[in-house]
Amino acid sequence: MLPVTEQIAIQEDEIEEVFLRAGGPGGQNVNKVATAVQLRFNAARSPSLDERMLARLRLIAGRRMTAEGVLVIMARRFRTQERNRQDAYNRLIDLLHRALQPGKQRIPTRPTAVSRERRRKAKLARGRMKRLRQAVEQPGE
Repeated sequence: MLPVTEQIAIQEDEIEEVFLRAGGPGGQNVNKVATAVQLRFNAARSPSLDERMLARLRLIAGRRMTAEGVLVIMARRFRTQERNRQDAYNRLIDLLHRALQPGKQRIPTRPTAVSRERRRKAKLARGRMKRLRQAVEQPGE
């Protein structure tokens, strides 16, 4: 069991680990040993996550989450499989902690009178510049 908070824990059978060959430092060893770790966590089917947390996780995860709701984390920063594995689990827990935090509520604002005036003047100046670029008709043509 992987504890996230006191109330939330993820069962180990919900997480799938795949070990791959990683690039980067490691010398000749890098071509022989599968040190990179790919964690796959099906967040959409996890009984530990509620709908609100799943929605926040989708926002935070971005491209790391598939359309089916599977969170994919690649860890290949270190030379050893164990350190990469620990790094992947730490990143998963960090994402889940961030998904628990409620998002900031946006406070709607209105542009100030000065900013509206500044925008209007910029639009007028741009229009004048574009008019000056146009071809001038010569009399008698």
